[in-house]
Amino acid sequence: MNILETIKNPLLELIKDTGLFIKKEKGDIDEQQVDDKAHNSFVTYVDKQAESMLVEGLQKLIPGSGFIAEEGTAGETSSEWRWIIDPLDGTTNYIHDIYPVSVSVALQHKEKTVVGIVYEIGLDELFYAFEGEKAMLNGKEIQTSSHTNLQDSLYATGFPYYDYERLPGYMKVLDHMMQHTRGIRRLGSAATDLAYVACGRFDAFFEYSLSPWDVAAGAFIVQKAGGTVMDFKGGDNYLFGEEIIATNSHLSKETQKIIAHNMD
Repeated sequence: MNILETIKNPLLELIKDTGLFIKKEKGDIDEQQVDDKAHNSFVTYVDKQAESMLVEGLQKLIPGSGFIAEEGTAGETSSEWRWIIDPLDGTTNYIHDIYPVSVSVALQHKEKTVVGIVYEIGLDELFYAFEGEKAMLNGKEIQTSSHTNLQDSLYATGFPYYDYERLPGYMKVLDHMMQHTRGIRRLGSAATDLAYVACGRFDAFFEYSLSPWDVAAGAFIVQKAGGTVMDFKGGDNYLFGEEIIATNSHLSKETQKIIAHNMD
């Protein structure tokens, strides 16, 4: 049995337990317990405690593994195994007592992603993919949508809370998508948006000003569900390049062309 098979069940259990802790604490947050990391970027004691829970559990599963984590956890940098984690994706939603809110965990081996897990706690939905296996939702196989035309497709996006210099071009993209798609949704959790692309609820998702922990797990799940993931230039620098396009297998070229044309 390889290491991924060995850790699979306890890993999924750890992430669900973390999500249940987050859900239990929901509604008990007040303004005095919210810190500003940056303009419109917030952190709560729940983010920090959830990250501690994850890190402790993940280190037990793969001792000596490294971390890239939103709340600053540092791990061994020499390890060939590295976790990319967001303990609470959708903190602004969380402090306003709305969903979606997700736990997002990816695992890389020698800088290649081999596991992606997104647990959306509001609907108790566990999306996951392991290298060599299909993408799953609560134990059932999922795949991206089959829509081939923009006019039949539902898009998702997010709004930046910094890097406003790119906003004029971004608004042009939104203008085009509003007029040529079935609609655009903004849920407030990039990890959830990507999971919804993977299971076919959204046909495509795009956003900029993102971090690796926002997208690593969800992007891998999209790929394992048959979708396409790229940066705004059509390349593969979506993990650290702070921009991402994720679509079903039919819409990637047209979506990328529209975004590149308006944001060039």
